[in-house]
Amino acid sequence: MPGNKAKPIFHRNVIITGLTSFFTDISSEMIYPILQGFIAAIMKTQSAFLGPVLGVIEGVSESTASLLKVFSGYFSDKLQKRKAPTIIGYTLSWAAKALFLFPSWYTVLGARLFDKVGKGIRTAPRDALISESTPKEQQGKAFGFQRAMDFAGAFMGAVVCFFIVKYLFPAADKMTGPSAFYPIFIISLVPAFIGVLVLFFAKDTEPKTANNNANANKPKPNLNFRKYDRNLQLFFLAQFIFTLGNSSNQFLLLRSTNLGFSLSSVLLMYIIFNFTTSVFAVQFGKLSDKIGCKKPLIAGYSLYAVVYIAFGFITADTCYLLWVFWPIYGLYYAMTEGVEKAFVARTAPEGSKGTALGFYNTIVGVGLLPASVIAGFLFSFLPSAPFVFGGIMAATAVAILSFTVKEARH
Repeated sequence: MPGNKAKPIFHRNVIITGLTSFFTDISSEMIYPILQGFIAAIMKTQSAFLGPVLGVIEGVSESTASLLKVFSGYFSDKLQKRKAPTIIGYTLSWAAKALFLFPSWYTVLGARLFDKVGKGIRTAPRDALISESTPKEQQGKAFGFQRAMDFAGAFMGAVVCFFIVKYLFPAADKMTGPSAFYPIFIISLVPAFIGVLVLFFAKDTEPKTANNNANANKPKPNLNFRKYDRNLQLFFLAQFIFTLGNSSNQFLLLRSTNLGFSLSSVLLMYIIFNFTTSVFAVQFGKLSDKIGCKKPLIAGYSLYAVVYIAFGFITADTCYLLWVFWPIYGLYYAMTEGVEKAFVARTAPEGSKGTALGFYNTIVGVGLLPASVIAGFLFSFLPSAPFVFGGIMAATAVAILSFTVKEARH
């Protein structure tokens, strides 16, 4: 009977944005884990500057682009349009990948910068679209699904990259020169384009025409950070401190390479990391719907501190332990990324979900500039230093979350 028809597990917008994330991350993660190798090949005669240059590229691209996220979220709240800015952001990220075909560190910076500008435009309205398409009691699960699709794409992209590097173009595995990486960059454009096309099937959650009185009574998006819930403000503070030690994953990849592993072996570790995250992200999202977001976040940040400090103290003689700590690092991601957004969405003022999610992404992005720059210079002096520093910052964030942030009873 029609009345007994089962409801879909997720709204179509959640599934479509998940598919877009999946295809986009296949593309991105074909490039991301080999980026440090590509830059090392470009700077072969200037290897002493590799750490600082890598830190500047990652820090500037993440931080500058993230300033757009709060305004993108604000204007999507104001205009009640989520789909258009999401499509524009993903399209810009797709086009930016062509810059990798020009071998210099500043074109790599340009490619990463435009990619992250696209991410800055799309992230908050996309997350608001997910939130508004999902009942409040299922948002941890929905964001967990989105992150699982994200990391499933990352896993697939890293697998494709591994086979290309290992079997089709072994010159990239030996990092013989920048041109050895070009076939990977060209192939990566295809899934990114598919991701943009899929997004056209999404629908804005707000009706195009609305009653004027209803619009007048609707809460306006709030850009005044001081009027937000105190617990959300403290959560943002913990996020900023945590992010100061959360340097780019490029340093974990570079550390793994410097400890003696080939590029293809590091790619295999990265594949295991992404697989772990994609398997557990939905489960931790569902758990946060039952017990709240705070406990999974504290556990995840504590795990991060352990992993980063371990990366700092592992030596060439004990480098086999990286095969253990990379999947543990994947568990940290599964515990936190979707759950962070669910906490923000639940605590945000009415009518300001996109703006609050934009604040969250901007705070994280702004913190990544000093984080990656600090890590780059610390790495050039002592390769273990940025990881110990990251562990200390994570422990500080755990203390703030544990003793000052309160969550509404679940």
